[in-house]
Amino acid sequence: MQKILLAEDDPNLGELLKDYLELKGKYEVVLCQDGEQALDQFRKSDFDLCIFDVMMPRKDGFTLGKEIRKINQTIPIIFATAKGMMEDKTQAFELGGDDYITKPFRVEELLLRINALLKRVSKDKEEELADKFEIGGYFFDYTSQIISYKGQQQKLSTKEAELLRLLCLKKNDVLTREEALIKIWHDDNYFTGRSMDVFLSKLRKYLKEDPNVEIVNVHGKGYKLLVS
Repeated sequence: MQKILLAEDDPNLGELLKDYLELKGKYEVVLCQDGEQALDQFRKSDFDLCIFDVMMPRKDGFTLGKEIRKINQTIPIIFATAKGMMEDKTQAFELGGDDYITKPFRVEELLLRINALLKRVSKDKEEELADKFEIGGYFFDYTSQIISYKGQQQKLSTKEAELLRLLCLKKNDVLTREEALIKIWHDDNYFTGRSMDVFLSKLRKYLKEDPNVEIVNVHGKGYKLLVS
């Protein structure tokens, strides 16, 4: 059962959210009524997601979120507040928040946001661990940056290996040009795009021995690693 840290100073709303998320979402929820108590609970236990009201006594939600980020850089954080100003939304994301919901909100909407965030985090963790791939008759070891085919090996450059890994993670699906450029080159300008085209040509050459494997262009979108 995944565990949620909920910091909400309104006891009625807090209990309502806790009961709903435990009943409908099947989550374990630890409810705290101020930021200090929430920080203490976070230090004592492991959580999968945090929901912080912004306007709380002793320690507000933004300050709490900032301190949580010093301890854990990746745990999803949702800020909930009556404030709807753009400056507050901007501050929420600048502090490392993953989502922002404005009061009053429907508890059903909050549950949908929680489910979406945890699903994304789970997918990200799976992708972080994935380092070995079968591509038709090829075997690709991302860690060693080697493609093997019928006893023959091809050593890849770091950029080639990173690009092939992204294509493998999206096998038979579209890898957008923007995603590849941002994740590998951290920029999507014209010159990095031309550079990526060179690496794609090299990957096509490395994979040409198996007729069931092909990297194709998807017009206006990106690329697809087809494995039949």
